[in-house]
Amino acid sequence: MTIDKAELPIKPPTILSFVKDLPNLCSLAGLACTLLSIYFSILGIFHGAMIGMVWAVAFDWADGLIARRMHGRSGNERVFGGQLDLVIDIVSYGVAPAVLVMSYGDFNPAFLLCAFLMLAASAIRLSYFSTFGLSDKSQYTGLALDNNNLILVFVFLFEGFFSKGQFSIALYICGVLLAGLNVAQIRTPKLSSNPRNVYILALYTLAITAFYLSHLV
Repeated sequence: MTIDKAELPIKPPTILSFVKDLPNLCSLAGLACTLLSIYFSILGIFHGAMIGMVWAVAFDWADGLIARRMHGRSGNERVFGGQLDLVIDIVSYGVAPAVLVMSYGDFNPAFLLCAFLMLAASAIRLSYFSTFGLSDKSQYTGLALDNNNLILVFVFLFEGFFSKGQFSIALYICGVLLAGLNVAQIRTPKLSSNPRNVYILALYTLAITAFYLSHLV
């Protein structure tokens, strides 16, 4: 009796075989930046946290640009990359901003509510996106989570104009508003799909990095 090779089960690739995929390496670099931002937030080195947060977005956008320009990626590689992005997004745009808000509020229990709302909104929005995808070819439903980092990094530019107590309240309000926008029934553009926006973000990232580095030294 001969066995048709087409009927034999296909052995799945090894887990680590996906790490060599360049877009996935970019995603993991963004995760490393997120870890640094969380680390600096806990230590209270908020300017360092801002650098990590903006670079997390830069690598996130870069991996999408690279993936779209690469030829010959298998279906498994594309699916794996998409799942990896979703998992990293909840850490980069949910956990990291939540830790930032709690740390800036000196881990006062009152800031747990804001942190939970931000994290819950991120989880709900990502679950919705993984179920329904884009509302059309170029728009999201709700504010895309990467905007959370970009907005918080920008807001932090004005920290020096307020007392710590005043700015902690402003950060709290900003976090709650972002959480609301993340799950709102609004249409927002997918900025990362335009290569020009990726290059603009690269310049913004370098400028932000230079600004916050000058306040670290």
